[in-house]
Amino acid sequence: MNKEINNKMSEKEAKKRIEELRKKTEYYAQKYYDDDNPEISDFEYDMLMVELRNLEKDFPEFISKDSLTQKVGGHVKEGFTKVTHEVPLQSLQDVFSIEEVKEFDERMKKQAKENGIEEIKYVVETKIDGLSAALEYKEGKFIRGATRGNGLIGEDVTENLKTVKTIPMEIKDKINITVRGEVFISKKDFEEMNQEREENEEELFANARNAAAGSLRQLNSKVTAERPLDIYIFNVQKIEGKEFNSHFEELEYLREQGFNVNPVLIPCKDIKEVEEAIKKIGEMRESLTYGIDGAVVKIDDLKFREILGTTAKVPRWAVAYKYPPEKKETKLKDIICQVGRTGVITPMAILEPVQVAGSTISKTTLHNEDFIKEKELKIGDTVVIQKAGDVIPEIVEVKKEKRTGEEKDFEMPKICPVCGAPAIREEGEAAIRCTGIECPAKLFRNLVHFVSREAMNIDGLGENILQQLLDKKLIENIADIYTLKLEDIASLKKNGKKFAQNLIDAIERSKENDLYHLITALGIRHVGSKAAKMLAKKYKTMEELSKANFKELQSMNDIGEVMANSIVEFFSQEQTKDLLDKLKQAGVNMNSLEENTDEKLEGKTFVITGSLEKFTRKEIEDLIEKHGGKASGTVSKKTDYLVAGENAGSKLKKAQELGIKIISEKEFEDIINE
Repeated sequence: MNKEINNKMSEKEAKKRIEELRKKTEYYAQKYYDDDNPEISDFEYDMLMVELRNLEKDFPEFISKDSLTQKVGGHVKEGFTKVTHEVPLQSLQDVFSIEEVKEFDERMKKQAKENGIEEIKYVVETKIDGLSAALEYKEGKFIRGATRGNGLIGEDVTENLKTVKTIPMEIKDKINITVRGEVFISKKDFEEMNQEREENEEELFANARNAAAGSLRQLNSKVTAERPLDIYIFNVQKIEGKEFNSHFEELEYLREQGFNVNPVLIPCKDIKEVEEAIKKIGEMRESLTYGIDGAVVKIDDLKFREILGTTAKVPRWAVAYKYPPEKKETKLKDIICQVGRTGVITPMAILEPVQVAGSTISKTTLHNEDFIKEKELKIGDTVVIQKAGDVIPEIVEVKKEKRTGEEKDFEMPKICPVCGAPAIREEGEAAIRCTGIECPAKLFRNLVHFVSREAMNIDGLGENILQQLLDKKLIENIADIYTLKLEDIASLKKNGKKFAQNLIDAIERSKENDLYHLITALGIRHVGSKAAKMLAKKYKTMEELSKANFKELQSMNDIGEVMANSIVEFFSQEQTKDLLDKLKQAGVNMNSLEENTDEKLEGKTFVITGSLEKFTRKEIEDLIEKHGGKASGTVSKKTDYLVAGENAGSKLKKAQELGIKIISEKEFEDIINE
């Protein structure tokens, strides 16, 4: 766009559009950099930035230092210590065509000629899709690491970076050096992470870059240590007592020092070789173990770089070539449904196989019922496929104009395709779930929950042992836990007789648990241990609870419509009746063991705060519930008493403001013993 010839947009219109674009880019940058939760694709964001940059170029009177064309996106997350970068961690100027790369080369040639430089050499590297970080070494030892932040100020993530196995804690030379690298998660590790999150009904990471960023910017380094982070180093920010002539030379030095240097470095003697290198990286993109979002073209001569200098945001001696996302058309042959470990039923698109970004795509997730409706998908449609973040294939568009009339609508199943139990979608949720407790697809997760501490508390029966028992077909449903023999368990471990006897003893002990443990263990949707205690206290036996109707349940305190529906639905199923019969035959207790107590605290709500001396918080909560009261974690107008220990904070202040009665542990004990 050229202002002299642009008669399509007035200054007023340009100003308005620039302001709109700034607001949009700021918002999307915050979601991307600060929240690690992008709402649009990288390509869509890049196109907004290109439009903004072009408008500011054509209407320079509207350029502002606050525009993202003039500064690096990203802020310091609350909870991290700020780090001021001695050498700024700048961004790169993006280009989207080979013509723009050639224009960059022409600028470099012009600058070289003006400064008496006869030869220009380049290095082309992969632009790793991750989170930039600076690593600082003093006398060869790693002392501090920081994120890029806004380029000038980043976050101190030293402890988190220490968990990244490919970062050396000490290098060969005892020098002071700061290097820059890109923290990332490999394609394989990213797929495995998302698969595990899907099975656990956790929100999926949008792409590998945001998974890496979110992992590195954890306030708890133990969480970071559990994530498969890696790093490639690509620059020397600062070094004392050593000089290099070229970028290629400094990277070779870093490799010798033990750094994990970017493995794709292509030296180029002219623009023709740069073009070939960009093409080569584009072709090898799919085979790389890590994600990239472009190729970086850099001047190799470090002295020439110094002459060229930088702007406030980007170096003048480099550009990042961004590859366009590859899209392909194919046929949606069918939609099938898969049942995950937690019972979520996920629709899967079966596609006419098509090559996208170097790999054959024959199926992809359709997420949920809402996604199918939003896209207006029909079986038989011609659809457009692309790879999100070069990893996950997705349907981005339906070619409605290519419909023949033979396409078929798709409806999510009303029963589970694996076990035949009712499949329901609860209000406010996108997922449709299998409700069957004996569904083979859900069996592992149901077993893990059943034996957990809050449920039947079978010590020693962890996930690894459960998986082995399933693999060897020693158990095929929950009730089979109670038919296990000593020799079955002993066969799982070398010299496993002692372990087997301990586990058999734990299984036997679990038969004597109170009824509320079993109710919790059944994993009824929305029924946790607190609700289980209420139900056991009211109904006394599993048989009576199984007969409870919706109206009766809803009349109880803290049991609303959703929970009441869930309980009635659960006990109406044949699978539930079958399991309870098997457990009863195995000798599992089906009755409440709770001793009769008074109801002196009935209708009273208590909140506990501060450090307690005589009781633990749980002991007080149990006493409150035992005497008919309710323990809450939040102070409100409905609170009757606040039990305040030492160093009580905001809850005490709020209770005082609301005029709620404040009592000590001793006063609480007196109320109980009256």
